[in-house]
Formats: sequence, structure tokens, C-alpha cells
Amino acid sequence: MIALVFGLIGPTTGAAQEPYPARTVTLIVPAAAGSTTDTVARLLADQLTQKWGKTVIVENIARGMNVGAEHVARAAPDGYTLLVSPPGPLTINDLLYRDLGYSPRQFAAISLLAKIPNVLVVRKELPAQTIAELVAYGKANPGKLTYGSQGAGSTAHLTAALMEMRAGIKMVHVPYRGAVPALNDVIASHIDLFFDTLTTSVPLYRAGKVRIMAVASPERANALPEVPTIAESAFPDFRSITWFGLVGPPNTPAALVGRINRDIVDALKRADIDAKLRELRLEPMIGTPADASKFFAEETQLWGKVIREANVTVQ
Repeated sequence: MIALVFGLIGPTTGAAQEPYPARTVTLIVPAAAGSTTDTVARLLADQLTQKWGKTVIVENIARGMNVGAEHVARAAPDGYTLLVSPPGPLTINDLLYRDLGYSPRQFAAISLLAKIPNVLVVRKELPAQTIAELVAYGKANPGKLTYGSQGAGSTAHLTAALMEMRAGIKMVHVPYRGAVPALNDVIASHIDLFFDTLTTSVPLYRAGKVRIMAVASPERANALPEVPTIAESAFPDFRSITWFGLVGPPNTPAALVGRINRDIVDALKRADIDAKLRELRLEPMIGTPADASKFFAEETQLWGKVIREANVTVQ
């Protein structure tokens, strides 16, 4: 029976069937070293290296999210090349880019990893203290409110577009090359607002450099119990979170997917890993491959609707 199981989860190429993993496993990160995605991947790599007794390395492909995702999509479905990714490459990028070299829905969903709420960060002098006041200000001053993002199609861009749709207002989009320059311009009052993650915005909020008007997740954030959610303030069911998932190339065998998932869940349940993630204000997401697949589909449906109705394009 053991030999049969190993045969099912072993590589699909080569004459010999061997236990998995028999050699180095590579986690592709489609982002630069030091990013939150990279941090999550390195925590995971360390845990899996200890669990498997084989080296698990992180390779950063930072030439754009789609480059790293396409690399994994074209890899052998043998479990030795996997993708640790934020939402875009796993859900909506084929709705934004005409010539994408892969289909997000063809990846083999292995596991959800962690999530973090997005929050509405505003400049300190903005003449609106609540979501209701912000909406009123936007309606009274059409086209005057400005918001930043990490670029067209980013979570920040789509979240602001969702707010425009729900509020019936129109704001001016100012794209940046990352969250830091956008935040710097909020601090300097060059733009009015930016949907950011807790990780980078809470320290600025605590230092009194910006205001956090509302939390975009369905529930209040433990790090900001005093700050209401957008859903409770004005727009029921409003939801925007940043999350990270693990997938394999298309056609990765289900038995292998299940094996990797179980080991990842074991790692996420460890008290020390839970503590490290929560230091980054990340919350572990523990579930099965089916849970991950369902979640990816729900996110695709949510943001696909925004993309279509707001006519968001990047090419």
C-alpha cells in the first residue's frame, strides 16, 4: 500500500517511481525579495525543508507578476516547481491582459496560505471623517478626490473602483510603482486616499502620519479594533482583502496536491509559524485544495464584475 501511494504522488516523468520529494523543490515568487509574498514563501520553504528533508528554495521572478506565473504554468506537473502568489495571477489577470501566456483557472489549487485586511488610508487634512462624509464630499466635488494604486488592475485600483460603483462617485486614479510611493504621497497630501494593507499602513497610522478611515475586510481588524469596516459604515458585503495562495502547474496529480496540502496545513498550524505570520498582521488560511479552488473562484467573480462594470483595462 505504501509503494502504491508513493507511486501515485511521484513524478509523472521518468521510468522509476520515487517518493516525493526526491530532490530540490522550487517555490516561484512573482515579486521582489522582501515583499510580503516573498516573506510568506520563505517561511513556507523553511518549514517544508524541515518536513521533507529536502531543500525547498525560493526563486524571485520580479519582471512582472505574469512572467513568474507563466513560468510555473509551463513547468512539469511533478511538484518540483510551485507558485506562491498574491491574488492577481491566480484569479483575474486574464481578464485584464489580452495576451496572457497562461490561464489562472488551469493552475492546480494546492492551498490558501494567509490573508490580510485592506484598509482605506487617507491624508490627515481630508475634510471627511467617515465613509458617509467621504461619499458626500465625492458627490459634491465630482472628479476632485484622488486615489493611488500600485498600478492599473492592482487590488488598490479595483477596490477604489468598487467603492466608486457602490458610492456613485467618480475619483481620479493615480497609479504608482508600488505601495511605498503611493503612501508617501498620501502623507504629503499629494493624493487623498489609498487602499493599503495593514502591514505597511498601521505603523504610519500609529505615528500620526495618516488616518485610517475604515477597514475593507468583512470584519474589524484585531490590530485596529477602534476602526469600523466599510461594510458596517455604508456598504453591506463590501470586501477587499489581500491574500496569498500556493498552486502547481496544470495537470498536477490530485494525490500529489493532497500530499503537499497536508504538509502545508501542518506547518500553518504550528504555533511559531502562526506567531510569525501574525507579527506581519497576516492571518493563516487553513483549508483543503477544494477550499482554495472555491475561494479563487469567489474572488474571480467579485473582481471580474468590478473589471467589467468599471471597464478596467491595462492594455
